Amino acid sequence: MKHSGVSPLYAAITLGSNSFNMLVAQTRAGKPTVVAKYKRKVRLAEGIGTDGVLCPEVFDRGLDCLQMFSQMLDHEGVSRDNIAVIATATLRSISNADAFSQAALPILGQPIEIISGLREAELIYQGMVATTVGEGRRLVIDIGGASTEFIIGDGNKVLLKTSLPMGCVTFNEKFFNSFPFQQLDFDAAQCQVEAALGDYRGQLTDYGWHCVVGASGTVQSVVELLNDRGVSATITPAVLKELRGEVLAQTDVSLRDIRGLHSERAPTFAAGLAILSALFNLLDIQSLNLSGGALREGVLQQLAQRVLAA
Repeated sequence: MKHSGVSPLYAAITLGSNSFNMLVAQTRAGKPTVVAKYKRKVRLAEGIGTDGVLCPEVFDRGLDCLQMFSQMLDHEGVSRDNIAVIATATLRSISNADAFSQAALPILGQPIEIISGLREAELIYQGMVATTVGEGRRLVIDIGGASTEFIIGDGNKVLLKTSLPMGCVTFNEKFFNSFPFQQLDFDAAQCQVEAALGDYRGQLTDYGWHCVVGASGTVQSVVELLNDRGVSATITPAVLKELRGEVLAQTDVSLRDIRGLHSERAPTFAAGLAILSALFNLLDIQSLNLSGGALREGVLQQLAQRVLAA
């Protein structure tokens, strides 16, 4: 299935700690236009052993997803010269990242670029700006599988950026690994978030912001749920309190009685909710809206420029 159009097709592949994503796009009227999306919950961060090595089962799970992406690249008709493969927190931290990268190279035909947390924050901001209408100074929060990025920016300008080691997959393993969940689990998670924020808490609040935007995973799962219920998609402290109550009332670890929660998002939902709730409390956030885009859209913007320049 080849797409005719003004520019060649290109693909941004992001290997997150929770999900692997691939966006296939081409430039139309000077802007990247997505023509196909692929995603799989690989939950890479689940496989990190105490020795810092990614276990064989999850290692293979990651490669299986890349095989699927490779088939879809061929199916869409994307040249291997026009892809970018970006990896984040888990591949930054594991000791066998080189082995994973070497195994992935013949599958994708392009090397994996493992980016720093600060570079990730920058790309998230670029992806948000390109896809989200808004004025004034914005705080952007992206809760991933193993890291959370914070960016304060104004228009295209980044004023402050940081990446901290906390995410819904790693918090799930640490605080939400036994059911039923308890308020104590949420409290313990908040203490960890507070410790991770450290001095950044003061820096962020000193800068201040006009509005808060949440990017990708955790925020998306809450917004999907709110949309399903036909209520406002703005996340507030009251919304989070109600959802926390629903999580604590569940009688099954699948959380299947939480209306609007997608089953594939359920395994890390409580942990993501705990991080988000803690950030609302610690940074005194009153409302948050979902960004139109994040890391993968930021990578796509960069790739579009590279393809056009080629």
